[in-house]
Amino acid sequence: MKTYMVKEKELKKKWILIDAQGKILGRLATRIATVLLGKHKSSYSPHQNCGDYVIVINAKDIKVTGKKESQKVYRHYTGYPGGLKEYSFKRLMERKPEEIIRLAVKRMLPHNNLRDHRLKNLKIYANSKHNHQAQQPVEMKIK
Repeated sequence: MKTYMVKEKELKKKWILIDAQGKILGRLATRIATVLLGKHKSSYSPHQNCGDYVIVINAKDIKVTGKKESQKVYRHYTGYPGGLKEYSFKRLMERKPEEIIRLAVKRMLPHNNLRDHRLKNLKIYANSKHNHQAQQPVEMKIK
């Protein structure tokens, strides 16, 4: 018996629309990461970028549980001495709500060479307007 491997030309990528309004951040990011990886398909292969494109709208309306809204801190280092930057969840939500979802999904994807390629398949918008109507996205319900 032989294992069938899907070729890059045979991959059919769909566009999936997800509405983030009122959704919890971690549960939403888990579902998005699963779709980007392609684990919801029978043709999943860990060494191929076989996931679908994901469009997330209403990113400004996501929620977090517990005290995360006041206690969660995002950090990054600029590369200069003393260059540690810290942003609270509230501040980042006011400035760039798309970045919160992108970081949550990025940290749920495997840390390998395909992570950046998979993240390019993720499109996030703060409000309900997006410019991907021509791709005819299919709406996915998340509980």
